[in-house]
Amino acid sequence: MAYISLTPKTLPTEHICCAISDKKCTKGYEAKKQWLSDQHAHGYRFTRLDERGKVFIEYGPGAQTWMPVVAPEWMVMGCFWVSGKFKEQGHGKALLKSALDDAKQQGLAGLVSVVGKKKMHFQSDGKWLLRQGFRQVDELENGFVLLALETGEMPNAELPHFAKSARQGLDPATKGVTVYYSNRCPFTDFHIETSLKETCEKRNLTAKIIKLDSLEAAQNAPTPATIFSLFIDGRFITTDLSVCMDTRFDKIVDKVISK
Repeated sequence: MAYISLTPKTLPTEHICCAISDKKCTKGYEAKKQWLSDQHAHGYRFTRLDERGKVFIEYGPGAQTWMPVVAPEWMVMGCFWVSGKFKEQGHGKALLKSALDDAKQQGLAGLVSVVGKKKMHFQSDGKWLLRQGFRQVDELENGFVLLALETGEMPNAELPHFAKSARQGLDPATKGVTVYYSNRCPFTDFHIETSLKETCEKRNLTAKIIKLDSLEAAQNAPTPATIFSLFIDGRFITTDLSVCMDTRFDKIVDKVISK
């Protein structure tokens, strides 16, 4: 099976794996495509299997990463998924190799990925990446971990690390529900602007929604999960976008708060 890397010319007619036929996420789908198109000029790449499915990898230069990660000499990975019937066919290793080869060709130190100490939604599978040769280079108290895989091109490169904003997190004096998100995912726009607002109104909660709409904002966010992060009273709760839904909010929040 072939892999294709999407460009500003091909993005309008090609699918981007997620929310392919989800009509309620049409606005977010187009916003993600536009984001990918805009970031292509800065070296960001989206490569997927040339099939209708969720098999893809995203990555770009550390200096341009939309996360509070300091890795100017590295390539930073975004979403990386292989799902459904396409699992156990070697696609993950093939896509990862293509990204590592790209980093080598550009003379970069290697690949970097943000994962969870325990599995987190919208984050890569850390255990699988460790089996592929990645090693842990940094971690945060709220469970985020930074992994790196060297190319051998820059043995003296500074190790990547989380930026100060991510290490500090949100001010603990912050009250109520606070959400950070970006157009890096086609699902976020609908679920935050519609589902979450309805869920909070039902509970007499006021949500402060902060859209990370620039590189500077994303690199100075209080969370490495710039696709979606929800806080309550300054405490990080989850990267799970389904928390926006009425049927999931209480269960997810109560599970974290009760710890």
